[in-house]
Amino acid sequence: MKLDDLFNREAKKSGRAADYKLAAERFAALGIDTEAAIAQALATPISVHCWQADDVRGLELHEGAVDSGGLKATGNYPGAARTGDEIRADFEVAARLIPGRLRFNIHAMYAEATRPVPRDELGPEHFSRWVDWAAARGWPLDFNPTCFAHPLAADGLTLSHPKKSVREFWIRHCRACRDIASYFGRRLGDSVCNIWIPDGIKDSTADRLRPRERLIASLDAVLEGKKTKCIDTVESKLFGIGVEDYTAGSHEFYLLYAQSRGVGICLDMGHFHPTESVADKISAIVLFVRPVLLHISRGIRWDSDHVVRFNDELKAVCDEAIRSGAMRHILWATDYFDASINRVAAWVIGVRALRKALLYALLDPWKLAVEAELAGDGAAKLAIQEARGELPFGAVWEEACRRADVPGGLAWMAEIRRYETDVLSKRT
Repeated sequence: MKLDDLFNREAKKSGRAADYKLAAERFAALGIDTEAAIAQALATPISVHCWQADDVRGLELHEGAVDSGGLKATGNYPGAARTGDEIRADFEVAARLIPGRLRFNIHAMYAEATRPVPRDELGPEHFSRWVDWAAARGWPLDFNPTCFAHPLAADGLTLSHPKKSVREFWIRHCRACRDIASYFGRRLGDSVCNIWIPDGIKDSTADRLRPRERLIASLDAVLEGKKTKCIDTVESKLFGIGVEDYTAGSHEFYLLYAQSRGVGICLDMGHFHPTESVADKISAIVLFVRPVLLHISRGIRWDSDHVVRFNDELKAVCDEAIRSGAMRHILWATDYFDASINRVAAWVIGVRALRKALLYALLDPWKLAVEAELAGDGAAKLAIQEARGELPFGAVWEEACRRADVPGGLAWMAEIRRYETDVLSKRT
C-alpha cells in the first residue's frame, strides 16, 4: 500500500461516535468520566518550542556564534525554516493538527531586529512581531535566555564564569530576558522565563564549589526585583557535549536554589541519567517547590532531545502528575529538535504524544488501585493496573481529536504531505 493513499484514506474516515459511546460505557463501569477527562486534557496548555523549526539556529544578525553549547540538531532533511515568518507559518500548520490549548516558547536568539543587537541590549521591541502574531491567535508566549552559541560562551561558561566581565554580560542578558517575558505576560496573560545555562567542565574538574558560588551570586543578581506576569524557573542538566565531567547547574544545585529563592524548577526528561525516573521526582518536589516546569523530551543513551513519543516514560510522568494531584502546580512544555525528518511533522508527533499521554493518565482507574493498596490487597491492585491496558483508549482519543476539530489517527499526515510538497520542498 502506498503511504499517501493510506493517509488520504484515513483523512476521509468518519462515524466514530459509536466507538466512543461503547468506550465511554466501559470506562464508566470503572468510575471514570470520559467527558471530564477529554475536557481537562484539551484544556491543559502545552508550550511548544520554536527551535524545532530551524534546528536551533536562531535569527541573530549576527554576533559571531562560535559554539552551540552542546546543542546540535543532526540531519539535513530539506525545508528548515530560515526566517521568523517561516517559523510562524510552519507552526500554524502544526497547530491545526494538534488538539487542545497551546502556548509558544521562544529563545532570545529569535529576536527580529533590523540591525545586530547585543544580547544584553535586547528589549520587547525586538519581539514585537512574535507578540502581535501570538496575540492574534490567543497563544501566550514563554521565553528563555540564550546562554550559548555566542563568543562569550565559547569556553562553555556563562553565569559561573571566573571572569567578572563575562558574568556581568550574561547577568544583563538574563535580566533583559526577564523584562521581555514580563512584557509578554502583560500583553498575553502570563509568561514563563526559564533559565538554562551550559556551564561545566569537560574532564577531571579541580574545583566544584567556586563555580557554584559564582552561579548563586549571578542568579541572585538576575532574579533581583519582582516581575509581574513573569514566572521564573531554573533548569538543570546532568551533562552535555563538552561538559561531561561536571555541570555547575546540577539537579541538586537548582532544586535547593529554587526552594531557597522561591522560584520554580524545570525538569527536562532528557537531562537525567537514563535510569532515573522523572516521574518519581514529581511528588517529592512539588511538596517543596512550585511551579514545576516539565520539559517533555526523549532521551536515547546520552542524547536528550529526540522527538517525544507516547512511550512508557511519558505515560509515567503524566500518570504521576494526575495521581499526585499536582496538575495545578505543573507547567507543560516540549523541548526537542530533529533535523533528520520533516520538522513540522516532528512538532505534531511530539505534542500530540504529550496530549495523548495526559488523556491516558486522566482515564487511569488509579483510584481503584489505591483503594486496593490501602486495603492490603496487592493482587487486586495489580489486576486493576493490568486491566488498564485492555481499555478502549483509542476511541476516546479519536473523540478528543474530533472535538478539537483536528484529524485523528494518521489522517493528519495527509496535510503534512501537502505542505511539504507545496512549501517546504521549495526552500533552499
